[in-house]
Amino acid sequence: MNEAAIGKSLKKIFENGKVKREEMFIVTKLPNIANDAKYVEDYIKRSLSALQLDYIDLYLIHHPVGFVNGEDLMPKDENGKVKLDMSTDHIAIWKKMEEQVDAGRAKAIGLSNFNIKQIERIIGSARIKPANLQIEAHLYCQQKELHEFCKKNGITVCAYSPLGSPNLMPMLPMFGGDPSSIPQLNPLTDPVVLEIAKAHDKTSAQVLLRHLLQKNFAVIPKSSNPERIKQNFQVFDFELSEKEMGDLDALDRANDGRLFKSTLFSGADKHPECPY
Repeated sequence: MNEAAIGKSLKKIFENGKVKREEMFIVTKLPNIANDAKYVEDYIKRSLSALQLDYIDLYLIHHPVGFVNGEDLMPKDENGKVKLDMSTDHIAIWKKMEEQVDAGRAKAIGLSNFNIKQIERIIGSARIKPANLQIEAHLYCQQKELHEFCKKNGITVCAYSPLGSPNLMPMLPMFGGDPSSIPQLNPLTDPVVLEIAKAHDKTSAQVLLRHLLQKNFAVIPKSSNPERIKQNFQVFDFELSEKEMGDLDALDRANDGRLFKSTLFSGADKHPECPY
């Protein structure tokens, strides 16, 4: 929902020479409402037009669950449940994703929110294997098994919500989600994190990002605060010790720490490809 605004900014910085296109790595996704082979080419072209680009560096299937196609990214029925397309075929979609690489519209393709079985199915028939998997990963949901699987299969992993999405709760009603279904956890205030942050003269956020980076995750923290955005880059001038890494690893709650569940989209758990 922000591609047009980003496209305007990209055009401006490319034209004034501040940054060259080849110096940027730009990622976007095939939305749930386009989880059908017949929509893939149309929607990547829509993204390219909105972003005012000739190619995308990495194009991801946003989610394994398909929604009914239309202009609304989150179509809902009269009961507030998301309208599901039950015919989602990942293999057919992936073949169309591969065609986008062939056509030069995407340099690489990947997945987001897929589980091991779903990824195995795609790898088994892929001509171009997934380059990247983007998943929820943070202190309390470290995705150890999935991360190890990707490592063995040469798939890089990108962590969204690396700080635990402290602003998720107010957003849930917009998606029709139930706030009571989400664990009330905040990695930024965990006593172990605070102690380590104090020892390194760093913020809690910087410790959380460094923890994931040392585990070979790419991280994409979100902030609308310019100072915090700068701080999020200041994570390469210190290193967590083996003990500190172990202490943080021990705080993993696996699925009990997951924030982004099927309950985020009310009714999505009825889809045959719900990954959770």
